Amino acid sequence: MEKVKHWPKRVFINNIDCFASKYVAKFLSEYVTSADADGEVETEAEQEGKMVTNHSGAEVFHVVGSVSDKSDEHRPYVLEEYLQLDRDELLPKLMDCDVVIYNITQHADQVEEAFWAVSALHSEMGNFSGPKMFILVSTVMTWACTKPVDPDDLELPFTDEIFWRRKAHPNFKQHIDLEKRVVKMGKTNRTLFSTYVVASGLQYGMEEQVFHYFFKTSWMGQEHKIPVFGDGNNIVPTIHINDLASVIQNVIELQPQPYYLVAVDFAKNTMEDIVKAVAAVLGHGKIHKKPSEEAFLTKDLSVMEIDSLLVNLWIEGVYLKELLSINWLCESGLVDNIELVVEEYRQTRGLLPIRVCLLGPPAVGKSTVSKQICEYYKLHRIALKETISETITQLEDAVKNPDPEAENEDSAAEAQELLNSLKDSIDQNRGLLDEHLLVKVVKDKLMSNPCKNQGFVLDGFPKTYEQAKKLFSADEHDLDEGTSQNSSYSKKIMPEFVLCLDASDAFLKERVMKLPERLVQKHNYEQQHFLQRLTRYRADNVEDETIAHYFEELDITPLYLEITSNDEPDCLLLLQKIFNTLGKPRNYGHSTWEVEEEGMRKAEEKMRKEAQLRAEEEQREEEEARHRAACWGEWGLEMVRQQEEELLGAQSASLKNYLMEHVMPALTQGLIECCTVQPQDPVDFLAEYLFKNNPFDY
Repeated sequence: MEKVKHWPKRVFINNIDCFASKYVAKFLSEYVTSADADGEVETEAEQEGKMVTNHSGAEVFHVVGSVSDKSDEHRPYVLEEYLQLDRDELLPKLMDCDVVIYNITQHADQVEEAFWAVSALHSEMGNFSGPKMFILVSTVMTWACTKPVDPDDLELPFTDEIFWRRKAHPNFKQHIDLEKRVVKMGKTNRTLFSTYVVASGLQYGMEEQVFHYFFKTSWMGQEHKIPVFGDGNNIVPTIHINDLASVIQNVIELQPQPYYLVAVDFAKNTMEDIVKAVAAVLGHGKIHKKPSEEAFLTKDLSVMEIDSLLVNLWIEGVYLKELLSINWLCESGLVDNIELVVEEYRQTRGLLPIRVCLLGPPAVGKSTVSKQICEYYKLHRIALKETISETITQLEDAVKNPDPEAENEDSAAEAQELLNSLKDSIDQNRGLLDEHLLVKVVKDKLMSNPCKNQGFVLDGFPKTYEQAKKLFSADEHDLDEGTSQNSSYSKKIMPEFVLCLDASDAFLKERVMKLPERLVQKHNYEQQHFLQRLTRYRADNVEDETIAHYFEELDITPLYLEITSNDEPDCLLLLQKIFNTLGKPRNYGHSTWEVEEEGMRKAEEKMRKEAQLRAEEEQREEEEARHRAACWGEWGLEMVRQQEEELLGAQSASLKNYLMEHVMPALTQGLIECCTVQPQDPVDFLAEYLFKNNPFDY
């Protein structure tokens, strides 16, 4: 093969902020080759079979692309991003590229734009500055309704050699029409404008896309059984997203003669196989089948995804074997590589467990703090009493209702044996387990999928250095079951954070004395027993080999927190310090139903408060009414007296005005005249005067 020149190539990819396009873009941008002494570039295919030394890595692809919406996400693997360009603006961008890739496996609205893009580029062939390539990443759903290769042998798989016989699912007819259009555009002048169709299987890997519903449901652990829609016997063609990107990289570099290729791995997994594998590694391991129609009631699945999950298609990519040099990551499929795929899923989505060990003397507040940590971070609290009770309940259920699908036929017998051991130990040790069984119960809990998924808070255990060694070290049984190294086993359950609460003995005694009797009985804080526990804790933590020393030897530095007050502000400061140490939650956050439930809870709380306020208002009004009734007699009399005084005042004012206007002027003048004359009979004089000087006498 001749050495490829004129690298790096400029590659356009649509919707680089969506699942498939994003990881194809990332793969191509990070793909490098080695430069030879002449500065030319050798591809990985040319390097195969020889050792390359003293050559610096050279970039092969410069990726640009469109984004579907504005986002703060940083994409260092993309050279340029284009947001909401109209077609007149987009075409020059496409013309500047050596390779144009359109992915239509996720969003049907991209079919029309891809149709325009290949047609527009074909029309501009006369203006090309050099050869260009157009790659359409389509879907195997364009094969969904293809007739069997041999009606007499339904087990024969389809291959991309007979792509001309394919028949699309009714909802993917636009996709197959576009595939035909792309192939036709590439036949005009293949040297100048070559086109390829890569029919991709259902993509998995990294953060997941079409299978994400099953990964998330299993990880959350809220469903005891993971649903399989339909009978689950349908064969689902799949490919890891990085393997799909490797196929595209090979097409660009090797430019194979066939222009239609099927990109699928070499598994023959059914939908039931896939869901079982995901549920076993992430969830409770159980599935249940539901009618396929119920899939359309699932909010997390689009119609396009549901159609894909229900497809029954066994297809093989012959050209991948014969013509391309794929550096496979998951050649044997999703089920065989489930551990790798699940770890990718956790890492890519940041769904990493938070493992906490909370230590401290009795009554220091470990239970309260652990519950608050678990509530905030959605972790699983492991307290000895509750964990033992839960284990016994689960074992009793396993004995009464053995799982017919369990891989281990002796699981019910083993559950019965362990159950008997636990009950015998509790009876013989006055309600306590011996240390060996206690460590086993806690260890099994730590290794459960919920604890491995979200994480845990280990409340007050282990209590001694020796207990810690037994708990966090793998025994022979653990190693025999597949854990090759003790360190690998320990890493899965070793606390990431160790919190040591402490307080003075006087403070702890005072706190216990103030507790309600109900809590004293619940936590076994009777005076003599509490003092014994406190003394034992202090004795265990003055020796050289303390539990804190165990973690320090493993470079896990405990956070020491002194409790000096029961006041709420001090407790909030303590929690804030803990949250700052643990960092941000590493989970999905609030799900849709949780948001709705929280909204309903707040609405109910608001209604409750409003009802309480109304009741208080009504009670206040009733009390006022009773008070008014009690004071009504006195208050009524006072009101009558005031009304009479007001009426009398009003009447007096009217009489006064009358006298002042009609009587007083004449009377005043008569009195003045009487004083001047001073008669012997002043009354007769005044009467005579008024009679003679009456102003109204006409």
